[in-house]
Order: sequence, then structure tokens, then C-alpha cells
Amino acid sequence: MAKIETADLLEAFKEMTLLELSGFVKEFEDTFGVTAAAPVAVAAAPGAAGGAAEADAEEEQDEFDVVLDAAGDKKIQVIKEVRSLTSLGLKEAKELVEAAPKAVLESVTKEAAEKAKESLEAAGASVSVK
Repeated sequence: MAKIETADLLEAFKEMTLLELSGFVKEFEDTFGVTAAAPVAVAAAPGAAGGAAEADAEEEQDEFDVVLDAAGDKKIQVIKEVRSLTSLGLKEAKELVEAAPKAVLESVTKEAAEKAKESLEAAGASVSVK
């Protein structure tokens, strides 16, 4: 049996049309029981697996963002609380509060996020944890 060099095969493929190459690939797959498709990571589509997959994703989440939705009536108290939670100066904290909705803390633990939410709500702000 004669051995065909890789370079010779490539030259033969270069001379074939796409239709001929497609037929060759199909026959190759059938003959050897393989597929030419690249392996793809399988991910469930949102909603396809139902609420159980979403619940699992929420349980696995270990980093949370504390988002200031609105400052409320006590804007000065909220600014003070934002300053105590972050390393922002007075001007930056005021700008953050006035730009609500805006993230106050990002990528914090659940405990820290809940604590920050409670303190901001006590100051009169509307807050969400995402």
C-alpha cells in the first residue's frame, strides 16, 4: 500500500471545490465513525432548564454588588453612609448619590452586602443587592 504524504493530500484538497470537499468530509466521517465538528462547551439556555438552574446559579454566587437605587429624603445621611462604606471623599460620595442608580460596593461577600444594604436603608436610601 502506497503512503501518501501530507503535502500531497493538501495539494489535492486545494484543487477540489467546496462541494467536493464537503462530500469527502462526509464520507470520511461515515467511514471512520468520527465527526469533523469542533467540540463545543454545552451550556443550558436561560429558561431551558427551568427555575432550578437559576436557583443553583444564585446559590453559587459569592460576589455581590450593592446598588444605590435612590437617595430618598435624607440625602445628607446617605452621603455620610456612602463615605463610611467606601473610601470616597465628600465630593465623590455626593456625585455617586446624585447619579443613582449606581453601584456603591462591587464584588463583596453576601454578609458585607447585606450589612451595607441595612446601613444605607437605615439612612433613608433605596438599595438593592445584585
